[in-house]
Amino acid sequence: MTIAVQDWGGGPAKRDVLFIHGFSQSHLCWLKQVSGTMSEAFRIVTYDNRGHGMSEKPVDPAHYRDPKRWADEVDAVITGCGLHRPIVVVWSYAGRIALDYLTHYGDDGISGLVMVCATSSAGPGTAGPAAPLMRAMAARELAPSVEASVQFGRACFAKPPSAAEMELFLACAAVTPSGVREALIGRPAEYAQTLQTIRVPTLVVHGDEDRVLLPATGEHTAQMVRHAKLLVYEGVGHTPFWEASDRFNADVTAFIESTT
Repeated sequence: MTIAVQDWGGGPAKRDVLFIHGFSQSHLCWLKQVSGTMSEAFRIVTYDNRGHGMSEKPVDPAHYRDPKRWADEVDAVITGCGLHRPIVVVWSYAGRIALDYLTHYGDDGISGLVMVCATSSAGPGTAGPAAPLMRAMAARELAPSVEASVQFGRACFAKPPSAAEMELFLACAAVTPSGVREALIGRPAEYAQTLQTIRVPTLVVHGDEDRVLLPATGEHTAQMVRHAKLLVYEGVGHTPFWEASDRFNADVTAFIESTT
């Protein structure tokens, strides 16, 4: 399995931070972090999840349904990049990926977790009105898949981005094959035990106008993880790191600097 990894620099004395993107996206969603003040303060590493971006896209659904494979992917990036107990920042679907990693590897290998509008349960009251669009994006016919992708991209924002920024998000989404999307959807999210065993500092960030994963998802995460801190951004949707990037960068920087 070939995974495309991006190392944005930073000397050996800087803290390591690993960013993991969400459903049908790529590392480019983190541009406002890797090109801003955070990139000056920390060593940031991003990567394209399997099936996404410039990473390999196997067709066998098992590559996307097996939690251990996701856990191994995170471990391979941490190990391959020589990251020392990184802070792991995850968005949306990547909440599953981080929790798959913690389920199989525990949290000894990381020093903190940031869950950004991130999946931690598939229980009642977690999915927002835009969530069904993800299944529609997996349509094998091009026209309905494209239409759903456009609608989903728009639904991710409470504060619409510029036309160029929206084009970037939609172009990244288009790189993910429909078969990959289909395999990602509907796998179990039974993470209660894992959430309760997390010992590292955890920050939960959620937009109060998130139409993909309702704010109740962030509340659930914060309730399940001991000593987790919850920040709710008013007037922000599913992309706090983009819609309120200055605040997000400051909040995450302060969180990282508070960890050991």
